[in-house]
Amino acid sequence: MKHFDVVLLGGGSAAEWIWSHLPGKSVAVVEANRVGGECPFVSCVPSKALLRSAQVRRLVMEAHRLGASSFPLVLDDPTKAFAAAVLRRDRIVDQRDDSENEAQLAESGARLYRGRGRIQGPGRLIVEDDKGVLEEISYSELVLATGSSPVVPPIPGLELVPTWRSDEALSSSELPTPLAVMGGGAVGCELAQVYATFGSKVTIIEAAEHLLPREDSAVGRILAEALQRSGVNLLMGTKLIKAEPHEVGALLTLDTGDQLQAARVLVAVGRRPNIDNIGLETLGMTLDGNTLEVDAQGRVAGVDHLWAAGDVTAIAPFTHTAKYQGRIVAQNLRGEARRADYRAIPRCVYTDPPVAAVGLTPDEARSLGLEIREASMPLKDTARAASDGTDVGMVKLIEDIQRGVLVGAAIIGQGADEMIVEAALAIRAELPVSLLADLVHAFPTYGEAYEVPLMRLEGLEE
Repeated sequence: MKHFDVVLLGGGSAAEWIWSHLPGKSVAVVEANRVGGECPFVSCVPSKALLRSAQVRRLVMEAHRLGASSFPLVLDDPTKAFAAAVLRRDRIVDQRDDSENEAQLAESGARLYRGRGRIQGPGRLIVEDDKGVLEEISYSELVLATGSSPVVPPIPGLELVPTWRSDEALSSSELPTPLAVMGGGAVGCELAQVYATFGSKVTIIEAAEHLLPREDSAVGRILAEALQRSGVNLLMGTKLIKAEPHEVGALLTLDTGDQLQAARVLVAVGRRPNIDNIGLETLGMTLDGNTLEVDAQGRVAGVDHLWAAGDVTAIAPFTHTAKYQGRIVAQNLRGEARRADYRAIPRCVYTDPPVAAVGLTPDEARSLGLEIREASMPLKDTARAASDGTDVGMVKLIEDIQRGVLVGAAIIGQGADEMIVEAALAIRAELPVSLLADLVHAFPTYGEAYEVPLMRLEGLEE
């Protein structure tokens, strides 16, 4: 039986950092799908490629609407435009070929096993595929980096109609219309805007009263206006209760009694950690609610020599979090004491305009017993917005009054995904609001929108 110092179950973003930063240790990576995980191939990168193509198309169409008739409308047929966007997407993700990542893994000295890993007991596991067991190996330390999978709710008839999960949508060349999107979170909003821009009749069905239900409601309302401008129909406070086959594809019944036709249903209601059928019970684990309890060093509670990183931890499930957790686990495996701090992990939605948030929402802060003060400013009030012709956006800051520091921030508008870093640093370093209010931003930039809310929190401006 081949022995390794460290075995990684999963070869995604978290594992990628770990296998390349354990010098002197023997490392094995067990991965049944693509080395590098979903983000480069069927998630983050392809979605951002399509979003960029959609943004360019909207800009060109707006130029025509404003009378710039000499401005060439490239691929004015939305179907052809979408086909071009798909070609660009697939070129950017290198046709979902992970051979380069596999080569980098080999160069690091790690051993790749193509198959599924299943734990047999402390210190040993098997690698298997659909034909059976490929090999049995042993380990000193085991890292779970198995990621997560989309949740498909138990709605009667949903399995009988054409559905997509996000990875399927982001690998397809199909432009379905009409398209029903279940879920108004990040994935649902991003893909709804893409397909609407390329001519699909898109409807988002969201049970909550506002989009991005885990974020500030003010942000959700502004995003709703932006999506409606893109042609997305919104059904808020509404649930899908039944689906049945229809000549179009699906006939959907809502809890309002209304019905909706769709060629496809894109299911985007959340994700769950991939911890089923990997043998955790052989380590004496009893899973409660299909979640792992992981400490700040990345150790799985109650089990020796077991670690976890990435979406499988269900902690701030973003690619940047996975890479951060990978760094934490790698350092601890090298014998360096390192603890993760999750207070300032950015949360971004790459719609147009983008949304970014960090820290606590107002409701979360109050639930923790904090006395807070809030201040905001519309991005349209900046000189940069005027020069760019932007009329949508907001910066909102949340202060812990007792400590005089920021505990949360939310931004929607041009550059929000880049602007949020300032607030993230302020929250992580616990910088005094008085110091932040004295910071000078370049003119004209969207970053200036921080200044008025900060001065209001300091009582320097009404």
